[in-house]
Amino acid sequence: FAIVDAAMNDLMRPALYDAYHDIVAVESRDGDTRIYEIVGPVCESGDFLGHDRALNLQEGDVLAIKSAGAYGMSMSSNYNTRPRAVEVMVDGAQCHVIRQRETIHSLFALEQPLASN
Repeated sequence: FAIVDAAMNDLMRPALYDAYHDIVAVESRDGDTRIYEIVGPVCESGDFLGHDRALNLQEGDVLAIKSAGAYGMSMSSNYNTRPRAVEVMVDGAQCHVIRQRETIHSLFALEQPLASN
């Protein structure tokens, strides 16, 4: 298993209908690969992003989940009080942040305290 900081609330398609997204290490390295289940930290049996992926990983590696497109943000949620992830558009060799990561503060910004009597 490779437990990553993304979860089914960030990209629901694999958990919802077993959609395939290519998952790669942003910085590749030489060496042998191992077969991984790519899973998130949400305590749900369906919290997976990819099955049987051959990768050469080390702790702390950054992974790219490809071809998420419009499905990432439009299907994402704040399940388990998880802020939505940053969105990055990759255009050839260029990367552009197109939506900032949510913060815990932004999750609670619209909540109001109960009026005291």
